[in-house]
Amino acid sequence: MFIAMNRFKVVKDATQDFEQVWLGRDSHLKEMDGFVEFHLLRGPEAEDHVLYASHTIWRSKSDFEAWTRSEQFRKAHGRVPGTKPLYLGHPQFEGFEAVEGSATRSATAA
Repeated sequence: MFIAMNRFKVVKDATQDFEQVWLGRDSHLKEMDGFVEFHLLRGPEAEDHVLYASHTIWRSKSDFEAWTRSEQFRKAHGRVPGTKPLYLGHPQFEGFEAVEGSATRSATAA
């Protein structure tokens, strides 16, 4: 399993716009072999931003890497026309390969 996360420092008065961009986009993730799950997470609030993270789970690191080279990736990450800057700086990418894992019985059945 491979988890890919991008952390965004979203400008405080742009959180609704940021969420709407994510909720309204066509991610194309479900078209990809090895894609398991996606979440957009809202985190703590700081003085000048709110922390968000996009979190995808992949069957393997190679499945994730195939996604980053795909036409679906290019389509999903195209610039949204006419939008103001929504976050400070560039997103911070973090990738993790699973060493160990467990889940509750109800989570594995879902």
